Amino acid sequence: MSQQKNKKTTLIAVPVLAAATVGAVAFAATLPDNPQESRGPASAPQQAVAKATMGDPDDPATWKLPMEAYLPTRAEHRLVSSSRDEVIDACMADAGYPQWTPAPDLPALGGKTLTDWRYGIHDAAKAAERGYHPDAEEQKAYDAAMEEGAVDESGADEGSLRSCVTQADGTAPALPADDLAQQISGDAFRQAEQDPKVVAAFAQWSSCMKDKGYDYAKPMDANDDPQFNDPSTVTDAEIATAKADVACRDKYQVEKTWFNAEARLQQTAIVQHEDELNRVASGAKTIVAKAKAASQ
Repeated sequence: MSQQKNKKTTLIAVPVLAAATVGAVAFAATLPDNPQESRGPASAPQQAVAKATMGDPDDPATWKLPMEAYLPTRAEHRLVSSSRDEVIDACMADAGYPQWTPAPDLPALGGKTLTDWRYGIHDAAKAAERGYHPDAEEQKAYDAAMEEGAVDESGADEGSLRSCVTQADGTAPALPADDLAQQISGDAFRQAEQDPKVVAAFAQWSSCMKDKGYDYAKPMDANDDPQFNDPSTVTDAEIATAKADVACRDKYQVEKTWFNAEARLQQTAIVQHEDELNRVASGAKTIVAKAKAASQ
């Protein structure tokens, strides 16, 4: 659940059925890419309460929250999505629609892991180049994929697609949305803002920004400033604000404080719901195994 706002605001109409059943791309884009780095359900359900880790203490992109141990990785989501696409594509060809193609997975945009940009921007060099905007080439690739995914020239009827989706459900089921894990993750993120240490860090950050000529109460207020919403424009004012933002974040360790508070809240919730989380992770492991078998 990356909290960094996508500056791309244009909406492209995508067929509802295809978007809902053929690729869970928006959610997958927030997950860790390497299953060896963050063990998800494809390895084994967690038997002990997962803990937060920091790869590089100075790089939030390398940090991992406890809840990640119970979520499929980005690579696992892509494997399942790809396997389903292959089954549906072959089925649609047999149904008389060989030109039908599944919507492509959306390229990563912004944060590369669950914690990268979760608490806002943190890279001074990138802030000096793009402010609060994603990398320009990433945005271009994302926009192109959105436009491609909105076009289906096969003339396929909805009934045929539903039938093929049903076939895929039996061969390569989709990963279900883990409502409990997402709820725990979202609640912990929001509740962490009320932690006394986080409140103090926000106040220090706000004072630091005010000394630099900016009036924001919380770090994400700068990121969400409407004047920086144009997806195609990065202004000098935005870059100056972003550079000041990162400097004040680093001075008062805003990300570390926020991350630590959220990790504590997640661990408390995991203890309360561990059995259910393990069952869901075990089910996801089975689905990933089916996807691997279907793609061989």
